[in-house]
Amino acid sequence: MINESPLFSKALPIIEDIKKAGYEAYFVGGCVRDALLNKEINDVDIATSAFPAEVKAIFPKTIDVGIEHGTVMVLKNDETYEVTTFRTESTYQDFRRPDQVVFVRSLNEDLKRRDFTVNALAMTQDGEVIDFFDGVNDLKNGLIKAVGSPEERFFEDALRMMRGVRFVSQLNFIMDSETKKAIHIHHALLEKIAVERIQVEFIKLLLGEGRQKGLNLFVESELYLYCPGLAGYQKELVCFSTLRNSQNHKLMSSLSAWTLLLFALGKKEDEVNLFLRSWKCSKRMIQQVKIALKALTIRTKQPLDDLLLYQSGYEIIREVEELLTFLNKTADLSRLQKLNNQLPIKDKKEIAVTGFDLLAYFDAKPGKWLGEALDKIEVAIVLGEINNEKEAILSWLSTTDKVNI
Repeated sequence: MINESPLFSKALPIIEDIKKAGYEAYFVGGCVRDALLNKEINDVDIATSAFPAEVKAIFPKTIDVGIEHGTVMVLKNDETYEVTTFRTESTYQDFRRPDQVVFVRSLNEDLKRRDFTVNALAMTQDGEVIDFFDGVNDLKNGLIKAVGSPEERFFEDALRMMRGVRFVSQLNFIMDSETKKAIHIHHALLEKIAVERIQVEFIKLLLGEGRQKGLNLFVESELYLYCPGLAGYQKELVCFSTLRNSQNHKLMSSLSAWTLLLFALGKKEDEVNLFLRSWKCSKRMIQQVKIALKALTIRTKQPLDDLLLYQSGYEIIREVEELLTFLNKTADLSRLQKLNNQLPIKDKKEIAVTGFDLLAYFDAKPGKWLGEALDKIEVAIVLGEINNEKEAILSWLSTTDKVNI
């Protein structure tokens, strides 16, 4: 596994330097899990017995990114690596953060505080996997199981309940019965967690290849009751989970996930803002989802046309076309490409006349009429009613009742 992944290979000198200094160092967590599952590895995490000050003494270039929690960023060969000291944690008063972080020299102590057995894995620089909690066997069996007592893990950080459901979806696994039982009993603890943290896990859940399993567990455990705007939508969430669910048919982006979810919940365009604001989504995401939801609603009723493409934008409409397949409707990507290539303009800025041109032509003062005229010109150009040429546009305006000054 070390040789097969360039990320592991590049990070090896970090581990070697730490070991030369007399300390232990391992690859840990999700990168080890994903390597064992033959999945793509996006980054690597390194854990060490060296305390933060000792890590900083080993490497000439470091940044204190989270030193109070034992993490030091090491800069080497134009790359950055997060190196975290083995640690254990005290009691948790708010179900989110430990009252105290204690650095330790024991790998076992560090791994036993982690959330699930499949994440409590370490790997040496030689590729040997260290597995204190039977995580490798759980990987083979496709099982998400809490390390030790699930109640203790969830009381340490209640977000772990959402993470567990997310991993069911992301890895297309099932959940251990005791872990599932603990989530159902303690689901109300999710209320203690910031919406921003919940949102990250929820979107990953929606994007997983095991979306149906994950969403069903999300509903069964009643975690959904403590997520913004979802209480009262049990049936709709279950229905949403079944939409064109297959291993090769995943939702591809946050935009697609929110759009299809809102469609399944029966939300209208004017309800998007309030719903997504409650999830702490960005203004840009909210605006994009509004456009996509409106376009998806239209596309379920009528064919794609120039105006819908122009008003929505190519990138959004492409995602909308893909979403149609989740609703057992046919996506028309070839027509989309053809229409996009033939659009006379892609943006209002490309119109051959400006507001100043209209003011001069009609010898009029600015007013509401000006914006309305430009809007009508824009639509007429897109629909092919006039050519995007200054003289043609002005002639079209003067021979019709399009302008009401």
